[in-house]
Parts: sequence; structure tokens; C-alpha cells
Amino acid sequence: MRKIKNDIVVGLDIGTTKICAIVARMNENHRLEVIGFGKAESHGVLRGEVFNIDKTTEAIKIAVALAEAQSGVKITNVYVGIAGKHIRSMQNRAILTRGQQDQEITDSDVSHLIQDMYKMATNPGERIIHVLPQEFTVDAEHGIKDPVGMCGNRLEGNFHIITGQVIAAQNIEKSVIKAGLSMSGLVLEPLASSASVLSEEEKEAGVAIVDIGGGTTDIAIFQDHIIRHTAVIPFGGNIITEDIKTGLMVMRNQAEQLKLRFGSALAIETMANEIISIPGLKGRDPKEISVRNLSHIIESRIQEIFEQVYFEIKISGYANKLIGGIVLTGGGSQLKHLKQLVEYVTGMDCRIGYPVEHLEKTSHNEIKFPMYATGVGLVLKGFEDMRANGLLYEEVEEEAPVIAEPELKVVEPEAPSPRQMHPEEVAPTPEELIEKRKRDWFQPLKNWFKSDTKDFED
Repeated sequence: MRKIKNDIVVGLDIGTTKICAIVARMNENHRLEVIGFGKAESHGVLRGEVFNIDKTTEAIKIAVALAEAQSGVKITNVYVGIAGKHIRSMQNRAILTRGQQDQEITDSDVSHLIQDMYKMATNPGERIIHVLPQEFTVDAEHGIKDPVGMCGNRLEGNFHIITGQVIAAQNIEKSVIKAGLSMSGLVLEPLASSASVLSEEEKEAGVAIVDIGGGTTDIAIFQDHIIRHTAVIPFGGNIITEDIKTGLMVMRNQAEQLKLRFGSALAIETMANEIISIPGLKGRDPKEISVRNLSHIIESRIQEIFEQVYFEIKISGYANKLIGGIVLTGGGSQLKHLKQLVEYVTGMDCRIGYPVEHLEKTSHNEIKFPMYATGVGLVLKGFEDMRANGLLYEEVEEEAPVIAEPELKVVEPEAPSPRQMHPEEVAPTPEELIEKRKRDWFQPLKNWFKSDTKDFED
């Protein structure tokens, strides 16, 4: 038996505006090497939830086919993200009384507490997606992060529980299965994004990650390496596009282009006399748009979204404990002057998060943009899940080597020479005669020396 490394993981980000598949491997430096990438437009997802399974399936097939062509890997299993306004989070506590106080707490004891949390009652139509340990108490000792190896009789744990609607999870799973894939895991999208853009120092100091997607804005708050709060706001970049479309009376694709190319989150940073001319409908004159008016529309909606974000941060109880401030990621974070507006609304430090924290140098430079933070994070969570479940290495049985049997050769004995068979019947050779004469001549001399030496000694 030997172990081989399962070093390929595929993350599938099913978003409101795009569906992307990322194929990556983990190198010896524990960094991701992206070997395949595929993207398709998403037409079956609304505000983070799948509402048209057939359209979503077709987009998944396109993205996966592109990723397979680039990587040369046949994709069968994927890790998928989930988001939407149905996501809720809560805190709960579990207690385990151990009969043997002098024995150490094991991983099995902690796993027992976690499994008990999965059995807790939820609202009708909901299911538990994640149970995340926060802190433990062993007897009277509080604030323990890892109780394994300690001795104690009473083990208590605080858990952060994330729930979602069963139908939303089922629609995602149906779309994946209809695309000919198997779902290895379902991961909350803000957790995936945080894995790709946050450093360990930020998680320890305290930070709120805000992922601005097309249909939702996802929030996750970390402090002292522990996730403290999660939330999903059902507004994202698409609602800004709709406001521009309605306010300026333009087509939706024109509104999207105006937002990306000329939009700003701070109207005061734009020039009051700057005008954009866009083509009119068939047979109509071009339409002139004021950049200042465009920015006013964007600023109003962004300010509304981040007022809700700041509300979520305040109700978490960690508003004054986040030394790392806010990290913005997702496609909406690339809006000009967004960082300055967020700092003005919340009064907290802010930076843009790029998913390069765990990425090796890659030819897929597009992956490094914030809009792919969730996809990269899904791959990281996939490796983390495989490592925790002992699936990162797989035992395979080696076939015994086939040893060729040596070829047996029959060796015929050499026939004995006539001299060996009848030495007395064969005439001696000249060399043998010379040797005989030497012996006959020297032997008397040897005998004389022996007798003379004996007489001398006497």
C-alpha cells in the first residue's frame, strides 16, 4: 500500500452575474496553482439564489468545459458556494459531561458536540449549513480555543450556526447534478471569500469582510481568529445598475457600461460639466448624460447598502473591536472612490481585498481581481475540508512486480581426456620426462645433505 496526493480541487462559484469554475492544485509551499479557468454568464440566478435550474445548468456546463479544456483535467467533483437573503446565523451552546475526569479530551469529544448542534431544531424549511466552533470551556476554565489534550469532566462549547433554506440548497444541487457533476461540499460564500483575501493577522486583530456581488452583499466578521457574525444583504451591483437605468432612462447594458467606465461612489469627486454621449435608439438622436448625475445615483445606493452593512457590524457587538477595519471584495468593490465613501459612512479603516493571499504566480491574471475572490476561496475551503476528513491522501494498493523466472540451461559435462581415464596407458610428454630426470638427479644429493647434517649434530 502507498499514499498518493489528491492535489486537484475545483471551485464552482454560482453567482448572480457570472458562473465560474476554477481548477487548482496545492504545491509544496501550500500555495494554489490555478491550472484551469472557465466563466459563463449567469441567467438563472437572482439575488444569489437559483430560480431557473435549466439556465443555470447550461451556464455551469459552459464554464466547466472551458476549465477542462485549459487544465486537461476531467472535472467530476466541485465545491459550490451558497448565498442569498435566506441565510441566517445564530449562536448556541452545547455541553458534554465526561465520565472520566483524568483522561484527556479527544477530537471525538469535540466532534460529538458539533454533531449535536446539527441535530438542533430549526425553522420549517431550513437546514443547518455550517457549525463553526468559537470558544470552549473545560470545567471552570473559559476562553479555550482548542480543548484537545486537556483533562476535565465538563466540556462546553460556543458555536456559530449558519442556516439556509432547504429549497435553495436543493436547487443548487440539482443544477450541479444535471450538469453531470457531483457536489463535494456546500460552502457559505462570505466564508470562502474571507479565506482568499484575509490574512491571519487581520483575523486576529478583528476585521469585517464585505463581498459586494451582483445580487447580494455578504458580510463576515472575524475577531481573535474566530468568526463572530455573518449576514447577507439582498442588494448588490445589479440594484445600482437598475437605478441608473431608471434614473437616466437608458438601456440596461448601457447602464452597466456607464457604471463601470464612468461611475463613482463620490459625486463630489466628479466634474460638474463633464458630459457623456451615448447612442440613442433606432432613428433617435444620441443621449447626453451628466457624469455628476450618474455619480449621485450611484452614491445614494452605495450609501444605503453600507448603512445596512454598518448596522450588521454594530449588532454583532464588535464595532469597536475591529482593528483591521473593513476589507472590500467582489466585483462591486472596483467602483471608483468606494473606499473613501465607506470610510466616511462607517468611520472605519478600509482596503480593497484581492485574492492573492494564497495564490502562486499564474498565467490566469484575471483570477487576481476581487470578483473571483469567492471562487478562489472555494478551492481553499475544498483543500481544508479534504485535509480535515483525511481525504487529501489516498491509499492505493500496489501491484506486486512480476519477476521473470530465470531460463534453465542444461549444461553438458565435458568428456574426460584419455590421460584422465587411463593415465598409465598414455606416453609421457617431453616436459614430464624433463621433470622426472630432475627428480632422479637431485634426490641423492638431498639424501646426502640430510645424512651429513645429522652426523654433524651428533
